[in-house]
Amino acid sequence: MFPGISIPAEGLPSFIAGEAWAVKVPGNPAPIAVGTTTMSSTEAAKAGLRGKALKIMHYYHDLLWESVECPYVPNAGFFEDVVFEDPTLSSLQVSDSYSGANYSSNDQQNGISDKENGKSVDVADVLSEPSSASVAQTNSGNEIAEEIAAHVDDLKVTDDGSADQSIGEDQHPLSTEDVDTLLEKCLLQALHTTVKDKDLPMPGSTLWSNHVLPCRPSGITLDIKKSSYKKLSKWLQAKSSTGLITVKEDKYKKESILLSVNRKHPDYSSFKPEKRQVEKTVQTGVPTVSESRSLKMLEVVEVYKPSVHVNPILASVGADTGKLYSASEATDIVFTYVEKENLVKQTDKSIVVLDPILCDALFKGAIKKGTMYPTEIHKRDLGAAFVNRMQAHHVVTRGSESVVRKGGLKTIQIMTERRQGNKKVTKLSGLETFLVDPEALASELQKKFACSTTVVELPGKKGHEVVVQGGVIDDLAKHMIEQYGIPKRFIEVLDKTRR
Repeated sequence: MFPGISIPAEGLPSFIAGEAWAVKVPGNPAPIAVGTTTMSSTEAAKAGLRGKALKIMHYYHDLLWESVECPYVPNAGFFEDVVFEDPTLSSLQVSDSYSGANYSSNDQQNGISDKENGKSVDVADVLSEPSSASVAQTNSGNEIAEEIAAHVDDLKVTDDGSADQSIGEDQHPLSTEDVDTLLEKCLLQALHTTVKDKDLPMPGSTLWSNHVLPCRPSGITLDIKKSSYKKLSKWLQAKSSTGLITVKEDKYKKESILLSVNRKHPDYSSFKPEKRQVEKTVQTGVPTVSESRSLKMLEVVEVYKPSVHVNPILASVGADTGKLYSASEATDIVFTYVEKENLVKQTDKSIVVLDPILCDALFKGAIKKGTMYPTEIHKRDLGAAFVNRMQAHHVVTRGSESVVRKGGLKTIQIMTERRQGNKKVTKLSGLETFLVDPEALASELQKKFACSTTVVELPGKKGHEVVVQGGVIDDLAKHMIEQYGIPKRFIEVLDKTRR
């Protein structure tokens, strides 16, 4: 490319379109590529020395090079500067880095001289016969290669021993007893360090992935299937039987739920948690990537408030009617009521018979007049029907800030539209729902996308809108997911410029 060529002090040499030129490294007479000019020097000057200068026909280590025997050439590799040279030894400096080798250019000079005399020149002929200078250089290169090979045996690599040792360790997997012991240690480490009482109840899968696995020793793979328990639920139930933790099995989600931790248990009291080594990046005062992202981590929980329809059910089982419940907790309440009142159909255990209280809780006000109320419901539909009769709320937590809002969670809207002058702008709204500061985000996006951003109030609505210059809708959505932890299902994207 012409913009990458450094023009010598005497100026750009004269050439015509289709002329053979070579690309070379300063101080090295061997070319690393051969090509033909795409335009003449006059045309290049008129174009402001922009565009492609050479059409490359042959370069170092291409298929042509591989198909013939090429001598060892010293100084082959990556270079800071490259000479763009014609066979008459007039050269241009190219600032880009190229990977090259030392071929002789004397025959190229002869080839161009023949061309100037009116003879046709083949690029393959230009590099066909090595000159005396190239032969001498090749001999020198062979001597260097032999010298290097002679000293290879003297090299000592200390890392290979540790690598072989680690490979040997991987080839001897942990026994079942070792895995059981490691599970016990990781669980106690997690209960001491990361599992807090305020986080309970906690799904067993969350306990495993977010707390137990991070406590395993570095370089060790922990697989529950290689233990004597084989399954996560069986392992948690075994620990629950010892009194260390309290676990409840969710029959409908088929998952164990951690309800509480007995911090007075002998195993818990006698265990001494390991102190994790502080990362070097923290010692230097530079925040790690995980720390910077943890400040923006988002937690969204959908909860439900009891309504007048379901309050009799909650009162019957002794549940608090003023508390917010998750969907699984609400489902447990209604099934507790079913078990208490013995409403399971005897001839079909998957069917629940509706008594007057449960029927009103599920269908009162939802059935059209003149329509018969149902007398039974399938178990798989009971939980969802009960939750739908409660008032939806959501809890959004980011860092130490948390807020509870009524209703379903509204999405973030990202929209790209075209304005005057065929310019695109991308609008982002609904940020307050996820506790994102529009002003701070606008400043962040201005630096990320190198464009102007503004924050405006939404007309007739509460909240603000961030306007970003340019069509960055896809990158912006990705940024909100990766940097702010917003689930993809809560982002609504609309590109009006593609219509």
